[in-house]
Amino acid sequence: MISKPDKNKVRKKRHQRVRSKISGTAECPRLNVFRSNKNIYAQIIDDVAGVTLASASTLDKDISGGTKEEQASAVGAAVAVKAVEKGIKQVVFDRGGYLYHGRVAALAEAARENGLEF
Repeated sequence: MISKPDKNKVRKKRHQRVRSKISGTAECPRLNVFRSNKNIYAQIIDDVAGVTLASASTLDKDISGGTKEEQASAVGAAVAVKAVEKGIKQVVFDRGGYLYHGRVAALAEAARENGLEF
């Protein structure tokens, strides 16, 4: 019997390939996305210092209701607002090995609309 490849294992392998080329600095931090079945999380990370500069997720109190895609847009907007408050405008987008589609794309577009450039 031939077994199917584990989707998350394949995604992690893809993410490792991307992370070998993408790194966040203090001037241009990395906007990382993690997507689970129920929630979506976004962090702005300075990889040189190993510090999370801003974060948002669907677990935050102010983000609730709507479809998963609408929640992802709210997370993108929230993380962008927090970043702009801290003086971060330019980031590099790390989609976490996920396809740039659906919730990941919605988060990215909302972050762009709220002041982040990538």
